[in-house]
This record gives sequence, C-alpha cells and structure tokens, in this order.
Amino acid sequence: MIDLSTINKIYICPGYTDLRMGIDGYAMLVEQAYAKSPFDNSLYIFCNKQRDKIKILHFEHDGFWLYYKRIETGHIKWPVNNDIKAIDSRQLRWL
Repeated sequence: MIDLSTINKIYICPGYTDLRMGIDGYAMLVEQAYAKSPFDNSLYIFCNKQRDKIKILHFEHDGFWLYYKRIETGHIKWPVNNDIKAIDSRQLRWL
C-alpha cells in the first residue's frame, strides 16, 4: 500500500485516459499535458472512459510505481474538465 504520509500531493488527471499505456507514457502525459514533474513524489491518478478502472503513477526515491485498480460494480465519479485537480488523502481513500 502507498504510504500517504510521504506523498507531496495527490492529483486527479481529468478526462479519460487510455489505460494501456505504461509508466513512460503516463510520465510523459504528466509533463506535457499538465506541466508537472512526475518525479516530485506525488500521485497522479488516471481513469478510463468506462470509469471502472484507475491507474496511479508514483515516483519513489529510486523508481516508479504504477498501481492499478478495477472496480467490479458501479462507476467512479470523474471530472471531465481540463484542469488537473489536487485532492487529499481522505478523498483518495473514497476512490
């Protein structure tokens, strides 16, 4: 599990993302689309179009983690605007 006490920020990346990408694809998306550094010990959360899967990109001191979760029932409420949004650890647990 992610140690949230060591995380700088948690960001929801709005809209829908192709979850077939790997670490390099998500890191490039964070840099180019959102003008953030994927190396800043933050979490970047991405969602698919059906809103039943999420991936989280996280850089730890020596490398990247890519977490994946599939929701079995229901859907995730997800922002569709273009602005990256910071959330807190409590909101992350709601996901």
